Amino acid sequence: MRRLPSTDDREDHASRSPIVRACADLADSSAFNLAIFAVILANAVVLGLETYPSVVREAGGLLRTLNDVFLGVFVVELAIRLTAFGSRPRDFFRSGWNVFDFVVVAASFTPGLRENAMLLRLARLARVLRIVRLLPDLRVLTIAIGRSIPGVASLTLLALLVLFVYGMLGWTIFADHAPAQYGTIGEAMLTLFVTLTLENLPDQIALGRALSDWTILYFVSYALIAAFLIFNILIGVVINSLEEARAIEHARERADRLEHGEPGGPTLEERVVAVREALDDLEADLRQRS
Repeated sequence: MRRLPSTDDREDHASRSPIVRACADLADSSAFNLAIFAVILANAVVLGLETYPSVVREAGGLLRTLNDVFLGVFVVELAIRLTAFGSRPRDFFRSGWNVFDFVVVAASFTPGLRENAMLLRLARLARVLRIVRLLPDLRVLTIAIGRSIPGVASLTLLALLVLFVYGMLGWTIFADHAPAQYGTIGEAMLTLFVTLTLENLPDQIALGRALSDWTILYFVSYALIAAFLIFNILIGVVINSLEEARAIEHARERADRLEHGEPGGPTLEERVVAVREALDDLEADLRQRS
């Protein structure tokens, strides 16, 4: 679990008040983070129970009380983590995850929120998303999603272009033969979009062969270009973004160790992983040469 910034970054350990030192030690402790993790899970369970009308009728008051208790716990947690920064609380907001936590908790006190059932549920649901901050692997995946957005956006444009081109071809070939599926460019693109999963590809091939066996070339080329090529590019974008996210998280952890006065070099586990990766590269080179 991620530790708070160092005492050097906030203020000297000896000059801090006992309350600030106690809050910093508590916020850095694994037991504290595990307790908050358990509260977030309990909050998620209560949110799920609220979707059952029978449970709400029988224990609606208890569920509302539990939600208020959870909110109180989150407020106390946020206060402890802010207090841990002593006379420099602005440093708390240097972390995007801290800003996210603050906004989520503060949103629960927005005027008129409790009068709007939908907004209240969204605010409670956002509190569950705070679990991402407590789990390093989830943080890496979240960063990877953000890093992959530009690549996915470009890939989406490419996919739309392929769908449009093949949609126009499909409209030209099947407009009279299958007007329900290819009667307009919109219907044709929608049909081809569903075909991306290849689940209904046999049905589409049968539809085309009823008109001409040459239509097999149309569907096979579409499956190769749209389904296989685009999906493989998507996988490559995601894997590349995941590697970048891991590098970002490792750099952040290394910076945290330096801030805490710990050795900033790679740990023994990181060195072992690096050696294994080097051996894998050597084995791959040997296979290619042989």
